[in-house]
Amino acid sequence: MRYDCGMGIIYLLLPYLLQGAAIVHCIKTGRNSLWIWVLIWPGIGAIAALGYFAVEILPDLFRSSTAQRTARGLKRAVDPFADLRRFENEARLAGNVAARQRYADELVRHGRYEEAIEQYRQALTGLYVHDPNLMLGLARAQFGSGAAGAARGTLDELFRQNPDFRSPEGQLLLARALEGEGSMQKALEQYRILAHSYPGAEAAVRYAQLLDTQGQRDEARKVARELLEQARIAPGHYRRAQRAWLDAAERLAG
Repeated sequence: MRYDCGMGIIYLLLPYLLQGAAIVHCIKTGRNSLWIWVLIWPGIGAIAALGYFAVEILPDLFRSSTAQRTARGLKRAVDPFADLRRFENEARLAGNVAARQRYADELVRHGRYEEAIEQYRQALTGLYVHDPNLMLGLARAQFGSGAAGAARGTLDELFRQNPDFRSPEGQLLLARALEGEGSMQKALEQYRILAHSYPGAEAAVRYAQLLDTQGQRDEARKVARELLEQARIAPGHYRRAQRAWLDAAERLAG
């Protein structure tokens, strides 16, 4: 009986709570003040609050980056090849560099590296023959296809032709390509440089892993422990985003 009474009170108060929340939101966000007069109008305040939510709040929610990421994730779960088909059509119909790059990037995401390499090569012409983002995409596809030496060569040319280009991803990919082609000392040096500057834990962990495989166990443990010590004072969102790499560091530090 008490539960039914309590729920009844909540239902009675709900329209006023909605009105109050809408009014507060309207004032704090600087929305049209006419909304306030509508919201406090006797008899229609609750309906007006629902209208306010639909017109003023809901569109902002869908425009937020989180909502957009969620929507993209749901779309990919339902039809994982939708973007690939769309970008393929755009590349075929438009044939311009931007369209080819989008299609090539999506091909890489699907692991279709040889096709991506062909698209990047077609885009790397004319004014874009040394475009750093296209060259980085090409190197990414080459590395994904197992051609570590070709990826390293593309990256060397990228940095030679674009000396002011800064890309942590490109630098890490260079270290991985050097490791992949067997240039272990050069790879270790590249990883060492990145270990303290790369925006994430991956470079330091890969450095420690390579040290470990090269028989430098104590140094590998030291690098892993330093990374974990830094992670302990880092913001929570960093630790969540880097969880897989930090778990790998824990295993190396043990």
